[in-house]
Amino acid sequence: MSLKIAVAGKGGVGKTTLSAALSHALVRMGEQVLAIDADPNNCLGRALGVPEGLLSEVTPLSEMTDLLAERAGTPAGGGFFALNPEISDLLGRFKVDHNGLSLLVMGTVDEPGAGCVCPESAVLKALVRHLVSLEDYSLVMDMEAGLEHLGRGTAAHVGALLIVVEPAPASARAATRIAKLAKGLGLRVPGVVLNKARGPEAKEQVLPYLDGLDIIATLPAEPALATSEAVPTTGPYAEAVEELRAKLEGRLGE
Repeated sequence: MSLKIAVAGKGGVGKTTLSAALSHALVRMGEQVLAIDADPNNCLGRALGVPEGLLSEVTPLSEMTDLLAERAGTPAGGGFFALNPEISDLLGRFKVDHNGLSLLVMGTVDEPGAGCVCPESAVLKALVRHLVSLEDYSLVMDMEAGLEHLGRGTAAHVGALLIVVEPAPASARAATRIAKLAKGLGLRVPGVVLNKARGPEAKEQVLPYLDGLDIIATLPAEPALATSEAVPTTGPYAEAVEELRAKLEGRLGE
């Protein structure tokens, strides 16, 4: 079955690492995988092991202001604009393919004011709604903590939001804030993924701050990540992510 998973969390907790590892796990199951980098740091391609030559050809869609303004039907940053712009061709034009998966780098758009929807943001949100509705793809989206690209029109198609935490109170508190935002949008939050766990005590460091959220998976600290940006596809970390993939497939298929 195709899975539609968004991954969020406080900066530095390892959500990009999990997004990449989960993408690889889905590829190993024979899925056609679309990995979407919607984090302003744009690190998902390297975590996936996409060669630098391919990555050098990629410009985040959020930086293509002329294109976004054209699709919104207005000059960049002003005037009336289309809330349902034409976006169906953007995936084919701007994705890169490597080792059985496709990568699309979205980036993020800073809206000009509280409560204001800029045309560039409207186009990217419309694109996300389109991508999560594609039945042929399993999709993994590496998000920023603010869930910028998601909305109520997207929530119906996203199977689950995974929130990543590390063994630290600040990370767990951020997870509870993200969960409240997500549930307000109608997103399913099955629980949190505890990353960088060095032993059983890691759970005790976050449980008091999770406000009732379940820990649905515990991922071990991965020494290999200290020497390489690319996520390992074998070893204890990859095995733990594979168990998470199987659990998500079972839960979301119910």
